Order: sequence, then C-alpha cells, then structure tokens
Amino acid sequence: MDEPRFMPIHRSLNRPQLLMGAERGLLLFAVLVAAIIIFSAKFRPLSLLLAFVFWSASFWSLTQMAKADTMMSKIYQRHIRYRAYYSAKGCVHAQLAPLPRPTTKG
Repeated sequence: MDEPRFMPIHRSLNRPQLLMGAERGLLLFAVLVAAIIIFSAKFRPLSLLLAFVFWSASFWSLTQMAKADTMMSKIYQRHIRYRAYYSAKGCVHAQLAPLPRPTTKG
C-alpha cells in the first residue's frame, strides 16, 4: 500500500507519425501529386520522368525537414497565424468585466 503506483507510458503515444522518415501527411500529398502528374499525361515517358524527379526532390526535402524537426509543418502553420505586432491596448469597443459589488454588513 505504501508503494507508489506506476503506469506505463507507451512510446507509440509520444512518437510523431512518420512514414519513410518524413511527415505522413506531406509525404502522402507528394505521392498524390506525383500520381496526378503521371496519370494526367497518360503515362508518357516525359511525365514519368517529371513525376520521378518531383517525387525524389520532395522526398529528400521532407526527410531533411523531419530530421530537423518532426513536427515542422504544424509549427509553421501555427507560426503563420501569429500577428507581426500586438498592441498594448485593448480595442475601444471591448467589453469590460463587471466590477464586483461592494458588500455591506450591517
């Protein structure tokens, strides 16, 4: 009864979702774009070459990005939502919180 309780934390809950060493969503999107390039040009040799070049360049860049930070795309998406400047004052039309009423004991 005096021993502390231990709960195992599985690594799969903490690991980022990588596929072939790159972020899963971005890699699947690159595969989709390469497939669109191939199928839109009806399997011509030039489209196959262009899709292979696109796939290899995007795969290399995505794996390098994942080596630097495994969640870089999510961090960048959060970064672009930040404003360049936050003013020190609130808006003129902002509603103020109501003041507490003084209690009188009597």
